[in-house]
Amino acid sequence: MSSSDIFIGETTGTALLILMGGGVCAAVTFKRSKAFEAGWVAIAFGWGFAVLTGAYLASGVSGAHLNPAVTIGLAIEGGTKWSDVPVYLGSELLGAMIGAVLVWLAYYGQFQAHLTDPEVVGAVSAEEGLVDRKAARGAGPVLGVFSTGPEIRHPVQNLLTEIIATFVLVIAILTQGLNDEGNGLGALGALITSLVVVGIGLSLGGPTGYAINPVRDLGPRIVHALLPLPNKGGSDWAYAWVPVVGPLIGAAAAAGLYNGAFA
Repeated sequence: MSSSDIFIGETTGTALLILMGGGVCAAVTFKRSKAFEAGWVAIAFGWGFAVLTGAYLASGVSGAHLNPAVTIGLAIEGGTKWSDVPVYLGSELLGAMIGAVLVWLAYYGQFQAHLTDPEVVGAVSAEEGLVDRKAARGAGPVLGVFSTGPEIRHPVQNLLTEIIATFVLVIAILTQGLNDEGNGLGALGALITSLVVVGIGLSLGGPTGYAINPVRDLGPRIVHALLPLPNKGGSDWAYAWVPVVGPLIGAAAAAGLYNGAFA
């Protein structure tokens, strides 16, 4: 597998993953969307189908990691060469940012209407006045379309939730989802992984929004910070380390267990 294969597969696959995953978040968030308030089940299945689509696109090209946690887990397990890891990580981050921009373009009118709606903007301002202002500075009215955030801001619990959820994802991939070469997902693995993502969303997603993928959170958060959105609020950089560090720890733990008990 060449570096160009990895770059093309991971960039396009991750972009499609974030386009569809962020798209379902936008669809549920915006009042001028036909899926407004469709709820958490729609989000969980939307992200699962997003994983399925992105993984099918990239599986034959790059192994469809689409997630630095998966890349690190496979490198520790031995299926992915450490020399390939930087290309995987850079491509995944770029793809995530491209996907977030595409969500903005697809829902451009809804973003503008939502962020100029006095009811929405006023409600957020009033809510921020009732809570810890240091924490509230990061919570804009559309940040959830781009990135995750905790329902209860407790860094240790939030970190543990991301570690546990990502551990489930990576151990499932290592035990059930690898292709014949052992360096990524095959077609069956993509299906299994998408169902695992739905399960994680429904069972473990409630506390933090289940990033379980550092670039799924970081790439769109960067785009949120850069986009010229009116009244968007901050990008909550004080929390941004949790959905990056937690999944990497969870992936390393899963790979360590796999090597010690299953390999």
